[in-house]
Amino acid sequence: MIENPPRLIIKKNISRPTKAQVAAFQNVPTSFVADALDGKGALSENIQPLGAGRDIKCVAAGPAITAYSGPADVLASFAVLDLIEGGEMVVVSSDAHQGCAAAGDRLIGMYKNCGSAGFITDGPVRDYSGIVEVGLPVWCTGLTPASPYMSGPGTVGFPIQIGGQQVETGDMIVADLDGVVVVPFAKIDDVIQKLERIKSLEAELDAQVAQGLKMPKWLPDLMKGSDVRYED
Repeated sequence: MIENPPRLIIKKNISRPTKAQVAAFQNVPTSFVADALDGKGALSENIQPLGAGRDIKCVAAGPAITAYSGPADVLASFAVLDLIEGGEMVVVSSDAHQGCAAAGDRLIGMYKNCGSAGFITDGPVRDYSGIVEVGLPVWCTGLTPASPYMSGPGTVGFPIQIGGQQVETGDMIVADLDGVVVVPFAKIDDVIQKLERIKSLEAELDAQVAQGLKMPKWLPDLMKGSDVRYED
């Protein structure tokens, strides 16, 4: 290219949910949040809790702070450290590059020291034992010992594409053993309102199943109706 781009581009003005909005998503299952989004918002299934959550309690929720590092690079991933205020979910896109680690235990340890609630990437990570010692919840595609570069270019705070979703800084991220769900900033209040009804309906159905419910009430009528055909 004629001119080299800046090594980093940082977004100055970013949106952040209120403390009350963030609190509303704590310890809420990702399935409830996806239901409140009409089944949308989940990252692809290959982005999983590190080690299936066997050594780290991979349950976290907080506002996204995004970085685009690009394939095999972590410069922007380090630059995020300067923007963490506390409670954020660091979300890093590496264009789903699987050839080397998107982060290791030292970087993830610094995220925790800065107050991050969790780390999500579309690449693998390394230093499993060290990450377990750090204890920060991590969602990634797996493990590799291969090293990344720290050259750039990269961006921090701008929209990124990851796991089939667009994520913007300020979106709410809810993550657990089932995976990761993204709540767009503009829909946060609407989802919070819907969650109250979903929680109630789920609790009611859980109680019915515990008491021996064998099938939902609507199923017998469906099985007898004109929308079902039986064949020999």
